[in-house]
Amino acid sequence: MYNWDYKSAKIGEFLPELKLEPVSRTNLALYAGASGDHNPLHIDTDYANEIGLPDVIAHGMLIMGYLGRLLTNNFSQGQIIEYSIQFSSITNIGDELTCSAKVVKTITNGTMKNLKLELNVTDQNDDLKLKGHSLIKIL
Repeated sequence: MYNWDYKSAKIGEFLPELKLEPVSRTNLALYAGASGDHNPLHIDTDYANEIGLPDVIAHGMLIMGYLGRLLTNNFSQGQIIEYSIQFSSITNIGDELTCSAKVVKTITNGTMKNLKLELNVTDQNDDLKLKGHSLIKIL
């Protein structure tokens, strides 16, 4: 296991990656039920075909939630000051996602120290699904 300590993190260091199982219809159905997002684009194959897609696609917010899990695997929720993303590409059934974060800046203000992280979610073909940043308070 990768031993990473955020308290001594340096610019250019990566957090331990979060590799996920392939996105499944079950993931989408469970997320739709939990979130209330029953858009047919995510749950109805016939609808997806009608609009020109070969199959349903994952909810963008589900993928953002996976990326958030990378943060909460490494920090308490109270340490997350900012979490911002931009959607880059559609996530399909069967995509195998990897969530990653890199320290890009340390910010010191008196006794307070924060880390700025660059965030990414890519699939098995290195297609960028989400990118963003987070600001983390070091306790």
